[in-house]
Amino acid sequence: MAQVLRGLGAAGAMAALWMIVGQPLGGQTPEIVELAGGNPAHAEALLRAVSEGLPYVPGELLVRFKDGVGARESGSALRVLRAPIDADNTEWIGEVLHLRGLDIEDPVHAAENLARQPEVLYAQPNYINKVDALPNDPGYNQQWNMPLINMPQAWDINRSAGGGVIVAVVDTGLTTRDGTFGFRLYNGSTLAVSAIPFAKAGDLDHTRVQVGVDLQQFGRWQTSEGPLIFDAVGHGTHVAGTIAQQTNNSAGFAGVANGVTIMPIKVCYGSWDFQMYLNHVAGIAGFAAATVGGCPTASVIEGIRYAADNGAKAINVSIGGAAAQPAALDALNYAVSRGAFVAISAGNEARAGNAASYPAFYAKEVDGVMAVAAVTPSRERAGYSNTGSYVEIAAPGGAGSSAASAEQVWQTAPNQADLLPAPFRLAPAFNRSQNLGASGTSMAAPHVTALAALLYSQGITKPAAIEAAIKRFAQDLGPPGRDDDFGAGLIDARATLRGLGAAR
Repeated sequence: MAQVLRGLGAAGAMAALWMIVGQPLGGQTPEIVELAGGNPAHAEALLRAVSEGLPYVPGELLVRFKDGVGARESGSALRVLRAPIDADNTEWIGEVLHLRGLDIEDPVHAAENLARQPEVLYAQPNYINKVDALPNDPGYNQQWNMPLINMPQAWDINRSAGGGVIVAVVDTGLTTRDGTFGFRLYNGSTLAVSAIPFAKAGDLDHTRVQVGVDLQQFGRWQTSEGPLIFDAVGHGTHVAGTIAQQTNNSAGFAGVANGVTIMPIKVCYGSWDFQMYLNHVAGIAGFAAATVGGCPTASVIEGIRYAADNGAKAINVSIGGAAAQPAALDALNYAVSRGAFVAISAGNEARAGNAASYPAFYAKEVDGVMAVAAVTPSRERAGYSNTGSYVEIAAPGGAGSSAASAEQVWQTAPNQADLLPAPFRLAPAFNRSQNLGASGTSMAAPHVTALAALLYSQGITKPAAIEAAIKRFAQDLGPPGRDDDFGAGLIDARATLRGLGAAR
């Protein structure tokens, strides 16, 4: 199973569902970055997963024991794995035990055996998910998505657009540092230091953007001035832009809730994340495949919990995959219990079998978590957008990768030519932006996340109440009432805010 970044449409490295040559610089020698934290053995296992195309991280399991099970009983259950287990290969993520470096041939079979033990609530492999008043901004005339959900009228009601509410984007990251830093990269013949430029993501108010945290294993880079967080794909930046792009600043595009504080949580890696680790840390000379990219379940659930523990009141998860992940359900329940609303992309697989997408599938089980389908400019379900009983709401997602550019969702994002994988480029660059149109349920989910932030700023603070309000005032599409294509319908920002007494 692979979770996919839920985007379609732009040309570039993430060719599956996110369809969107750096040069060494002269002058002063750049600071060479180092790693802070992380687990080399876990990273090595992930390197193997990438190189062999595995749907999970080999030798790793996520396990939750039943309530009341103590250390002795849990240890007895783990003996069924017939593999040494100690403090060096275990880590707790909330109530979930992350086992690493196990000598097991088939994690799926091992998880099934472990799940049969009476002390165990569930066990699963560590699956790799992949990444799903009119403003004066010059690009706004391309943003059909805003009037479609009555955003101009909603801005008349709520000009503060979030009022400092923290919104977490659990995704590919966001570039939050300026500077030039040195990485050892393969140049086709040897490893040599390349000076890579970084600049904060464009058209965002970085006084309202946290530095962020990197929870994926091909990173956790550290400089003398602190963590170096960056988006090597562009997906996370595009998603963050829909939520919080600066609005009425005579530049770029508009964001739905542009007053919020963005918390970037990097849980997914792309081709350059992989290669920078491969070359700089592992010391292996070589290029990464163009299609490298993924989001391990362990990183995703850690990211959701981190967001909830650090003050996020709305969380966007534009990530999904086709295998059940009970550990993700636990993380969603935990987030809601901490007062955080969660929006999840419903999936882009409608044309490829329409398999249920996880963690979106769990949304129907948790009040305060919503699975979001995608609609086109004509208010039709996007052909790629998953359908099913777990779809709860719809939002603008774009018409798909083959559609005209006017039918995409537009935001400012990293310059995609700067992120082309080697050997097209011998080093990336993270200091330039471009206007980027993309489609996918990835693009739909942040509209809902941002609307939740607006509601929170108006005093509707309980996640279940936020979900109920969004559903109650949605524009009914398709057959009357709830349906599997649109859920409760297309979000209506004005009706939701006004209907709850934000303005009369």
